[in-house]
Amino acid sequence: MKLLEAVQKGLITEAEIDTSVKRLMTARFRLGMFDPPEMVPYARIPFSQNDTPEHHQLALKTARESMVLLKNANRTLPLKKDLKSIAVIGPNADAPEVLWGNYYGYPSRLITPLAGIRNAVSSNTKVSYALGSTLAGESVVTVPSSVLSVDGKPGLKAEYFNNQELRGEPATVRTDERIDFNWGRFKPTPQLNENSFSVRWVGKLKPVESGTYTLGFTADDGARLYLDGKLLVDAWTANPTKTVTKEITLEAGRNYDLRMEYFQTNREAVAKLVWSYPRLEQRLIDEAVTAVKAADASVVVLGISAGLEGEEMTVKVDGFRGGDRTDLNLPKTQETLLRAVVATGKPVVVVLLSGSALAVNWANDNVPAIVQAWYPGGEGGTAVADVLFGDYNPAGRLPVTFYKSVDQLPAFTDYSMQGRTYRYFKGEPLYPFGFGLSYTSFAYSNLRFDAKALKAGQPIKVMVDVKNVGDRAGDEVVQLYLTDVAASAPVAIRSLVGFDRISLRPGEKRTLTFNITPRQMSLIDDRGKRIIEAGEFLVSAGGGQPGYTSVVTGKFSVTNTLDLPDR
Repeated sequence: MKLLEAVQKGLITEAEIDTSVKRLMTARFRLGMFDPPEMVPYARIPFSQNDTPEHHQLALKTARESMVLLKNANRTLPLKKDLKSIAVIGPNADAPEVLWGNYYGYPSRLITPLAGIRNAVSSNTKVSYALGSTLAGESVVTVPSSVLSVDGKPGLKAEYFNNQELRGEPATVRTDERIDFNWGRFKPTPQLNENSFSVRWVGKLKPVESGTYTLGFTADDGARLYLDGKLLVDAWTANPTKTVTKEITLEAGRNYDLRMEYFQTNREAVAKLVWSYPRLEQRLIDEAVTAVKAADASVVVLGISAGLEGEEMTVKVDGFRGGDRTDLNLPKTQETLLRAVVATGKPVVVVLLSGSALAVNWANDNVPAIVQAWYPGGEGGTAVADVLFGDYNPAGRLPVTFYKSVDQLPAFTDYSMQGRTYRYFKGEPLYPFGFGLSYTSFAYSNLRFDAKALKAGQPIKVMVDVKNVGDRAGDEVVQLYLTDVAASAPVAIRSLVGFDRISLRPGEKRTLTFNITPRQMSLIDDRGKRIIEAGEFLVSAGGGQPGYTSVVTGKFSVTNTLDLPDR
């Protein structure tokens, strides 16, 4: 109905709708959605080809290539694998759910940055871990494995049942280090139903400090918690995710019998054993500072998560509104943690996990090395470690501008592009679109064209030489930008019109060829028509935008003006 109304108002034409329908139906036909299964190659892929070693390698390759090295002062990175000790700090260091973003498939294995670092270092390197802070000032944290035990070993005995009532023999019995699960819409173990299951965790809880605690759970659907055989908190109903706790006095060094039960009915599955203890925020920082002081180097893993940023969410946290972001800063609790860690004077590397830009101004001014790791998937922790220890030379580039503050941007309700994105933003960003560092260096030379002047409507070829002038092999993302120097109408400051990712050995040189199309040379005039104007165009080639990285430039001209079709 809305499209019909739009056609009647002249906002869109039937031809434009036909074009979109043709694209949609072409994709569906190519996927075989209207053919018998025996004619569709995708329907004949055996289950054995799902989640193969090749898939894990592809996931690792994808995660590695997405890593962006934002800062590396004094060649802080890569770290040595044989350091005596490394402290891994931060709310995103060992949080499996932060590895995936919104609209995801659930990996069969999840390697967090902490796990990746532990797997990467030498057997003689001690890796300590401290949470350091909550993600965004939450009032509770997950109960750590260090205070949980079963039969004298860390963790809790977990029994998983293929029903909601904990009936009969469990389908799976295992030891879970802690109860900190966000299974989403996927089953915890292969033996379980995707929905309609239940879990019982049993073991000991041994606090290290006496005082008044808040103890309970976060769960989607029903859960209840027993301490020393007595029901402490109960929410045994099929409700959306909620946190239920109760205040209780616990004694240091005493072993409490703990039992948590949980059932899942449909859709999202979340089960976490949580608590808050005396002086929570300060104690988290103190534990982190103690770990950092005892280590040769520290990796602080910060950022946000898909639980904070997303579509139509019920997030009630400073800096977020309904899943949208009202500022670009790190959550205050993390900023406080980072300042305390840096104040120790020990070497610090920051790893950021997020799906969007972060205004880490203080970190940029005070931390020698920063890596942007995004939401890197199930193999993400391995990829992070590969970059930190130099097993992989990073070459990722920022696909968005990292602004210093939302104050640099127009109002959210201003839908014009002026002042937004690398194409129209005239301020100084924290990190520009297309930015990213490497452990080696590249030099650009000999930018040239197949013509110095051309008629409107003709493409032009651009060639440039790229050489690895550093001492190690690496990838380079060669970027080609175009500026319409003499435009008669408002145009972008520059536009990315080509890029290529190449691998070069030390001393190796390669010539790359790009093709700039007529449409890339066009603009929209004051009549609303797409045209190519006569005039001069500036081309720059380099590992990023001109003004932020070293580039080579050249110019060509168009000799006449030409109207172009809209499509």
